[in-house]
Amino acid sequence: MKLAIMQPYFFPYIGYWQLLNAVDTFVIYDNIKYTKKGWINRNNYLLNGKLKTFSIPLKKDSDYLNIDDRYLFEGFDKNKLLNQIKGAYGKAPYFNSVFSLIKSIINYKERNLFSYIKNSIEAVYDYLNLNTNIINSSSIQINHDRKGQDKVISICEILNATTYINPIGGVDLYDKKTFRNYGINLEFIKPKIIKYKQFDFEFVDSLSIIDVLMFNNKFEINRMLNLGTIL
Repeated sequence: MKLAIMQPYFFPYIGYWQLLNAVDTFVIYDNIKYTKKGWINRNNYLLNGKLKTFSIPLKKDSDYLNIDDRYLFEGFDKNKLLNQIKGAYGKAPYFNSVFSLIKSIINYKERNLFSYIKNSIEAVYDYLNLNTNIINSSSIQINHDRKGQDKVISICEILNATTYINPIGGVDLYDKKTFRNYGINLEFIKPKIIKYKQFDFEFVDSLSIIDVLMFNNKFEINRMLNLGTIL
C-alpha cells in the first residue's frame, strides 16, 4: 500500500494533487501546529497575467494552536473572494462549469479551519473522480508527540504501508535506509508542471488548482495528475 502525508492546503497547486493521485491512502495532518507563514489558508491565482494572492482570514488566536483548533474570522467576506475569482476567470473556457464548484466550497458554512479546508480538498477530489482514501492524522492510533521521520514511520507502520511517497522537497529530511529497516520503501515525487493556455498571457506555473480547473477539462487534468515523476 502506497501512502503520503501532507498538511491541508486551500486549493493547493497541481503538485499536491499529483501526490494524492499517486498513493492509495493520503493522510492529512489536522493535529499539528498551524504555521502562520505557510500556505494552509492562502494561495495564488492569475489576475491579468500576474500572480495574485488570496487568503482565508482567521480569528485572532494563539500561535501555538493546532490547525484543527483554529477558526475562520467571523467577518470573512466570502462574496468578495468569489468576486475576485469571477473577475479573474470569468472568461476562462471552463468558468461556467467550475465556478459553481468554487462557490460551494467558499460558501461552506463550517468555521473550523481544518474542516473548511478538508471540505475544499474533498470537493475537488469528487469533481475529478479520484479514488484515493483520505484520512485525518488524528484518527491514527500513534504517539502524536513524535516528530519528523519517526512520526511518519509510525503512521506507515500502523496503516501497513509498504511505500511512503514524499514531495521532492523533503529529500534531505528522510533516509531511505532507515525506512527499509522498517520494511518501507521510501520514494519521492517530483511534480510535473504542464503548460496550458492562460488566455493570451505568458504561462505562470504553480498557481492554485483553481487556475488549472478554469483552463482545462477533467480529462486533461487527470492526465496531468499522472505525470509526476517518482524517484
